[in-house]
Amino acid sequence: MMPSNPKKRQRVLHHRHLSNAATTTHLSSTAALIDSFSDRTVAETSQKLRRTSSHPSFRSSFSSLSSYASTTTAADNSFNDPTTADVILRLFLDQTAPFNDSDDSISAVDEQSDVQIYLHSQVIRRAKYFSALLSDRWQHNSPIESTDPISDSKNLTSLKFGVTPSQGSIDIHLTVLELLYTDDFSNVINSASMALDILPVALQLLFEDCVKNCVKFLEAVPWSEEEEKRVLTLIPFLREEESEELLARFSPGKDDSCEEMLHGLILSAIHNHPNMAFVKAFVAKLLRDFSSKESARRVLERAFEESLKIVKESLEEYSSPDFRGDHNETEAIQRLNLHKALTNGKHLLWLVERMIELRVADSAVKEWSEQPAFTADLQRAFRDDAWRNIVPGLPAVLLRCTSKLANAVAAGTILAARQVRMKLVKDWLPVLIVCRDNVSPMSPGHKSLYIELEETFLRIISTLPMSEAQEMLQQCLSFSTRNVEDCPHLVSAFNTWFRRAMRPPQRNLF
Repeated sequence: MMPSNPKKRQRVLHHRHLSNAATTTHLSSTAALIDSFSDRTVAETSQKLRRTSSHPSFRSSFSSLSSYASTTTAADNSFNDPTTADVILRLFLDQTAPFNDSDDSISAVDEQSDVQIYLHSQVIRRAKYFSALLSDRWQHNSPIESTDPISDSKNLTSLKFGVTPSQGSIDIHLTVLELLYTDDFSNVINSASMALDILPVALQLLFEDCVKNCVKFLEAVPWSEEEEKRVLTLIPFLREEESEELLARFSPGKDDSCEEMLHGLILSAIHNHPNMAFVKAFVAKLLRDFSSKESARRVLERAFEESLKIVKESLEEYSSPDFRGDHNETEAIQRLNLHKALTNGKHLLWLVERMIELRVADSAVKEWSEQPAFTADLQRAFRDDAWRNIVPGLPAVLLRCTSKLANAVAAGTILAARQVRMKLVKDWLPVLIVCRDNVSPMSPGHKSLYIELEETFLRIISTLPMSEAQEMLQQCLSFSTRNVEDCPHLVSAFNTWFRRAMRPPQRNLF
């Protein structure tokens, strides 16, 4: 039973913190018990002392500590000094307590499983747990003085403390106990793993200075993934003001912070970095690995709409200029509009590829199919000669966007409604035709792009009702060349339409 003391530090599990049942059980199960050594003789006590002080693990655990302990609470008090001690503490492995980790087992614990330490009450009162045990109120309710003196004139207060049987648990408790004798925490708490080992024990003993130093160290250093998990299990046992800085690493502050982060990365990748290829590849990997597909969808759709808006506005200003000035000024503005359209068209292509890769391009296809004004501006722009010397790659960029989306529709990667499929071909087929007629001479790259998009449009047309397919197929005659062998895709599309048209009406199928 714990002593009742109004000054004792109360550690309450705040609901805002993450909880961990295993750690909760571990911290609560190792309560110290008062024990009497009245049945032991002086000889037995001396024998225990010799066994404790000669244990090799005990010596190695504190050899480094003793070298830098600069001060002690009392000048004549030394850790584990039986000649001046007035408290003897027995640390033992409590086999009924749960393990810290599922992989731990009692067989894996060091040989050191029962250790006695000689301590000084005026020193260990730094830990409020011991201060409560040694208080007058507790002694009045349950006498704890032993009748077994280590000398003729000195009695020892005997305490025992059960330790969870996990690897190194005894050594960690010994480390914390010796820290009661020094203020030089920095030499002991020198890594995140050490701070995480010490902190649970300091919390059990209500050793405030030690808790403060452990938390301060954890706030200032990076953590491994495993250390991060351990921090999360300990946060619920810290006061709100103690855990504030630690929680800040897990609390971005906004519900949509992940999406804002992704959006910022996308904008940086397509706008700000001179070596865009590597940055785009890195951001593409982040998008592929991101756990929330819906978040990735929303971020990509937002970036797609932003880039599409810039391209549309640039082409609108180029096709229908609304400014006055001399010829040189007009030409400069027109060149700027075309370059802006090309740059953002490349961004659009990259975004379309990412959306198709993640299978989140449904909205992009619908948006692309509802652009009659945009496609009309493109047709006007590509009928002029000016763009050829300014942005010769603009038609290919926009047709590649169209080809990527149309291929995804034709392959069934994107299940587009009939109206979307029809409008996609209806609005973008004239752009393809204008590009074929006005890009001369046609490069091999452009030729393969045009043929690929022709085949894709014809496949989509085959999914439409006969009346709509009839109207659109007639616009596809420009796909033919002097040699009929060069357009087997067009021949196949017309043969399919005629074959279906020649079938008898299929009204009563059952």
